[in-house]
Amino acid sequence: MGKSEIRYAAKVDLEKDAATQPQLHNRWHPDIPAAGKIKDGEVVKIECVDWTGGQIKNTDDADDIKNVDLTKIHYLSGPFEIENAEPGDVLVVEIQDVQPLQDQPWGFTGIFAKENGGGFLDELYPDAAKAIWDFEGIFCSSRHIPHVRFPGLIHPGILGCAPSAEILAEWNRREGQLISECSHMTRDVAQPPNSKNVHAGSADETLKKKVGEEGARTIPGRPEHGGNCDIKNLSRGSKVYLPVHVPGAKFSVGDLHFSQGDGEISFCGAIEMAGVITIKFKVMKDGVKHLDMKSPIYIPGAVEPNFGPGRHIYFEGFSVDSDGKQHFLDTTIAYRQTCLRTIEYLRRYGYSDYQIYLLLSCAPVQGHIAGIVDIPNACTTLGLPIDIFDFDIRPEAPVQKLDMGTCAFTSR
Repeated sequence: MGKSEIRYAAKVDLEKDAATQPQLHNRWHPDIPAAGKIKDGEVVKIECVDWTGGQIKNTDDADDIKNVDLTKIHYLSGPFEIENAEPGDVLVVEIQDVQPLQDQPWGFTGIFAKENGGGFLDELYPDAAKAIWDFEGIFCSSRHIPHVRFPGLIHPGILGCAPSAEILAEWNRREGQLISECSHMTRDVAQPPNSKNVHAGSADETLKKKVGEEGARTIPGRPEHGGNCDIKNLSRGSKVYLPVHVPGAKFSVGDLHFSQGDGEISFCGAIEMAGVITIKFKVMKDGVKHLDMKSPIYIPGAVEPNFGPGRHIYFEGFSVDSDGKQHFLDTTIAYRQTCLRTIEYLRRYGYSDYQIYLLLSCAPVQGHIAGIVDIPNACTTLGLPIDIFDFDIRPEAPVQKLDMGTCAFTSR
């Protein structure tokens, strides 16, 4: 007897406002009602909107990036009640497939304006910019970053189970303390609960108000449950082990990416997309104690772009900033310098800095910590695949400056 068709645990409507769809939510809170039930051992399909809920359009300007409303994000599908899952268990999430929605075969990469959160290099590149990517099977290309084509390592940026009330309170306590301690800084260091544009699925107005006042923002990943970790290797064939904190686990997923580089150096830097993810769920009873689990773990799948040995150029960075100041084993400074070395290298071919910044965020670059013990310098590296370009970028090849057009900028 053949297998039955895989059930959809949730579908989305791209023509409707994400905030009106009861199978979506945009805060973490244990009381958000379940959007459906999934059996222990079941395989289901779950549709997801893009993380902004459709705010970004397939256009040649970045007005939508500049004006994006970040109080709405991220829109996640769920939460789903998983049969047999209880606090102390581990939910084993096997990602079997991820695909774009047929009705939207494109995605976007953005650089938010500095006032909206910017990104890893926002001090140098403060303006909003955007690139649209068209999908062709496993490949993508962009009219905004020409002469580039590569296969995507499609994955969800966000996977997680709902926090308990106690864990939620701890998140708000420690992030509130950080905000207080960093009040002298000129940038946001964390986002506290915010009732504006809260969406709590099918919750009534009383519960929605409570979720708005208490619910944690989905922006950061957190050790107790994972969340927004943006790990590019959580692709097809991966298994993710998530601690369960509430009855039924209340699992949610979203922020699907067609491709992403290690670090996703621009805020909104992956190729963001609406799509459908196929997942098998299995409950590991008493798994938290068995694994002595303090944070999620994962086993990557066997599917990833293979450029072959010797087909990357690696750039190095150290804990010395652009002003020549020495820092002590600072990997953030080092990785920033690594990215800048890569930008300087690709600039020679005619790309603008903003085009390269977008590309390094979403192409399958390999970022690594090479050394973290040789005081005072940490060393980080970034591996740039040679074969994503349709011209030769090897160091020994002649430099040919090409017409690279432009990425999308704001029109006003």
